[in-house]
Amino acid sequence: MFLVVLDPAHGLVAAPQSSCDLTPVTTQYLTCQGFAWNDDIEAYTRRTDQTPAAVDRIAGVLRDLGHYVFCAHRPLPTR
Repeated sequence: MFLVVLDPAHGLVAAPQSSCDLTPVTTQYLTCQGFAWNDDIEAYTRRTDQTPAAVDRIAGVLRDLGHYVFCAHRPLPTR
């Protein structure tokens, strides 16, 4: 399962629920799309193309790759 969101501090974020979600195909796709792994938040992040369309596009491909996906177009507030 992945959470795909826009985050003010990190850009476009694709966060796996667990390491089991990081299949070789998924990891390769995210890397090819310009994402880099961020150890601090344990998620893939990308600073470019921070739009609702980008959220939908990444979420759609992750679904096509067999993952359950939650997504949000607006930045999630920090607590």
